[in-house]
Amino acid sequence: MAAAADAFLRARGRTLTAFRPDAEYQWKGPFYFIQGADPQFGLMKSWAHGDTENGDDEWGEEIKLTEQAVQAINKLNPKPKFFVLCGDLVHGMPGTRWKKNQEQDLKDVLKNTDQDIPLVFVSGNHDIGNTPTKETIDDYCNNWGDDYFSFWVGGVFFLVLNSQLYCDSSKCPELRQAQDAWLDDQLAAAANQKCKHIIVFQHIPLFLSKPDEDNDYFNLDKSVRQEIMEKFHKAGITAVFSGHYHRNAGGSYKGLEMVVSSAIGCQLGQDPHGLRVVVVTEEKVVHRYYSLTELGSRGIDKELLDMLAKQ
Repeated sequence: MAAAADAFLRARGRTLTAFRPDAEYQWKGPFYFIQGADPQFGLMKSWAHGDTENGDDEWGEEIKLTEQAVQAINKLNPKPKFFVLCGDLVHGMPGTRWKKNQEQDLKDVLKNTDQDIPLVFVSGNHDIGNTPTKETIDDYCNNWGDDYFSFWVGGVFFLVLNSQLYCDSSKCPELRQAQDAWLDDQLAAAANQKCKHIIVFQHIPLFLSKPDEDNDYFNLDKSVRQEIMEKFHKAGITAVFSGHYHRNAGGSYKGLEMVVSSAIGCQLGQDPHGLRVVVVTEEKVVHRYYSLTELGSRGIDKELLDMLAKQ
């Protein structure tokens, strides 16, 4: 059981213990990872019933979908370097009745992921609350690992951010300040390492399609968005991957790609339940969204596999 528990607590000390930095600073050739978002156990029933605050007492459908996702990932050959879940792991907000049960059921599904494929967790608003506190963030960290951290894989630098601190840090302003200072240090260190790419994971998108779009529940407010986009651009960040929208979307800002992936769980648009395959080559980051059925039955397209074969 200890090994299973370790799978959920690998983000410690602001890094991911699954990868040794000294062994991962150098480019070793193309690789890929899997991005998922919003399994959000409990949302499908509550959304169908029109009661998103109290109707999340069933999540059998989400269990099946997440099992399907894990089975599809486990069949892939070659194996992905890691599987990142970009937030809203469950629907229950901190302190709500079903949250702990939802989290345990999600862990029971995810622990069946191939042990050679590390799990990477990103905090969402449902995981730590729309207005997080030190207590809700501590609870998340005790369950899933650090709420923000960095790690290296094959010469590529990855940053996991707590985007809720950009939305409303009114109850924990010191935690927002700490993440900001840490991020500046991380970007400065990355500049000295000559990494091939810097890739960011966060739950809430910077924007859905256009950098100057209006404020929305599903994006970051313009007041912080512009500052973050410019910081990311100056740091040479290649792409930001997020969830939250329960639909596929995205755009670009001065060469920075914003990739919004739809959900494993409840769909709010016309996209299928799915996962994103992200191939990282020396020159670029290429990605494609697959339905769970498609990825499980056919695997990765030859076009992407050919990119991985080029050393």
